[in-house]
Amino acid sequence: MKRIVVTADDFGAAREVNDAVEEAHRRGILTAASLMVGAPHASDAIARARRVPSLRVGLHLVLVEGEPLLPPQAVSELVDRSGAFRTDMAAMGAAIFFGAKARRQVEAEITAQFEAFRASGLELDHVNAHKHYHLHPTVGRLILEIGRRCGMRAVRVPIESRAILAQVESGAAARGWFTVPWARALRRRLVSSGMQVPDNVFGLAWSGAMTTARLAGLIRNAPDGLSEIYLHPATGSYAGSAHGYRYAEEFAALTSDEARSAARDSNARLGGFLDFLPANDGAKVLKTAPQASENRSFL
Repeated sequence: MKRIVVTADDFGAAREVNDAVEEAHRRGILTAASLMVGAPHASDAIARARRVPSLRVGLHLVLVEGEPLLPPQAVSELVDRSGAFRTDMAAMGAAIFFGAKARRQVEAEITAQFEAFRASGLELDHVNAHKHYHLHPTVGRLILEIGRRCGMRAVRVPIESRAILAQVESGAAARGWFTVPWARALRRRLVSSGMQVPDNVFGLAWSGAMTTARLAGLIRNAPDGLSEIYLHPATGSYAGSAHGYRYAEEFAALTSDEARSAARDSNARLGGFLDFLPANDGAKVLKTAPQASENRSFL
C-alpha cells in the first residue's frame, strides 16, 4: 500500500512560510510541517497549528545557518562572532566529533529545542534537521538519545531513489550521494531502536524547485510502503530565504489540481508519520481520512 507524508520544512521561519503551510494544508495535499522552534515566527506557526489540529507537526532541529535557542555564550563552540550558528559545517562537524566541549554544547542545544517543542503543547509527529545535519554521527546519536526521552517516534533519513526520479523526469540525478553512507548508518541505528523511518524520501534533487509536475510525478511513481516528500513552500521570498528557491511555485504545486488528482488516482493514502505508526495504520487512518479531506479537500 502506498502511504505518503507530504511535509513542509522551515515552519516558523517567516510569515510567508506560515501562510503557505496553513493554506497548503487547508486547500492542498500538505499533511505535515517541520517546526523551527527558535525561528522568528515560531509562535505564529504554533498558533496556526493549534487552529488546524489535522496538520501534523514535527521538530526541524537547527544547528547550522540559524540562531541558537540557548544564549550564544552557552554554545560558544557552535556560533560565530555575531552569535549565529556557524556556516562552516564541515569544520564544526569535526569540532563536535573530536571536542568534548562542543559535544556538550550540541547536547544542550538539542535538548533545549526538544523542550521548546514540548512546551508548545503540540504532538510530536517527527524529527529532522536543517541541512540534514542529523546525518553527523554524533548529532544523530544525541538526537536519538534525547528524542526517545521526549516522545520522538519518527525520523527522516534522506536517501533518494535515482530510479524513481528518472521515472518522473528523464535525466534527473539524485543529489547528496556522498552522504549516503552516513544516512544508511543512521537508518540502521534508528530502525534497530524502534523508530519509524520512511522507506523513501524525496526532496533532495529538487530542493527549492518542486514543480507541480515533479510533485505529481513523485506521488504517482512512489512505490508501496512509506514515502516522504518534503518541500519549502512560501507565498514569496523573505528575509533569510535561500537564493534561487522557487518558494511560491512549490506552494502552488501543493495546492494544484494535478497533485490532488495524482493522490486520488494512485490510491495514495496521505497523512503524517503518526498516522502510519503500526498502532494507527489501517483502520484508524481510514477513519480519520474523511475528516482530513473535509479540511483540505485534496481527495
